[in-house]
Amino acid sequence: MTIDLYVDTSRKGVSMAVATSGQPMNARTTDASARVYEEIVNTEARGEILGESLDTLLTRVGATLDDVKRVMVTLGPGSFSGLRTGVAFCQGLCFSGKRELYGVTTLQALACFAHDVAGKAPEMPAPAGVVAGKECAETAVVIRARTGFWYMRLNGEEFFIETPEVIERIKNAKVKAIVADAPAQEDEALKAAFAEIGASVSPDTGKPLDMWAPLFSTVKPSLIQEANYIQPSYFEKLKS
Repeated sequence: MTIDLYVDTSRKGVSMAVATSGQPMNARTTDASARVYEEIVNTEARGEILGESLDTLLTRVGATLDDVKRVMVTLGPGSFSGLRTGVAFCQGLCFSGKRELYGVTTLQALACFAHDVAGKAPEMPAPAGVVAGKECAETAVVIRARTGFWYMRLNGEEFFIETPEVIERIKNAKVKAIVADAPAQEDEALKAAFAEIGASVSPDTGKPLDMWAPLFSTVKPSLIQEANYIQPSYFEKLKS
């Protein structure tokens, strides 16, 4: 058995999942028995449960740490302590060289959740937000940074911008699918804009983390990963 491990500590608490490599959850999976998937989501937890959570998940699927060959961890934006803890934990798991470490931005990972925003089966194994290794220009991710400001991913670029600019960008790009957190879905201006352009909106939670699996083919593994924090400087760095 070959297992992929997914770790997200960039948002509230800890989300961790193990899944069979090569069998990501999608509507094209015809043999459900071929797919192993278990997850733990604890919105109140901190980094102290990471080791325990991994042991629990491996026990549930009848695997050991030696079966884990790839590790994917979110790099942010997010809280300082959460990101550093998650990245350090995954670096430790991969330090021996027995498994590869893949770092992805949180928004990059969330874009994969766009594949069933309309409740329809995708026409390809990869999520519609990640087609043939490339993100669709018609897919956007919007999550709250602070009052009046949002983190946004669109067409492979990430931004720290105010509400009017979010609205302008999604309209100009003719976005059809949006992954949004609860604050974005509840913001009156954004809700009106989403409805105006007729975009389907998908939540940023409640979906299996192995929907991120297509990113294994688009991101290069690296033992050294740099966590990105919540400061606007993160996005300034992206543009430099």
